[in-house]
Amino acid sequence: MVKPTGITNRIRILRFEAGEMTQAELAERISVTRQTVIAIEKGRYSPSLETAFRIARVFAVPLEQVFQYADDEGTAP
Repeated sequence: MVKPTGITNRIRILRFEAGEMTQAELAERISVTRQTVIAIEKGRYSPSLETAFRIARVFAVPLEQVFQYADDEGTAP
């Protein structure tokens, strides 16, 4: 079983706010596979910093509006 990362994200919400962008469309725009987008959205995979910035740039939002990190107490730093 894959352990979820401590990073959460709003990618699914941002995709729907962007005209119901599909996972495949996002994957193409950031040069990864659709399976990678699925894994990132579900929190099973933490993207590279470069990929994280590409995702934020697609949605024209700061990185912090896409990804959040919870510390050991379950709160954001």
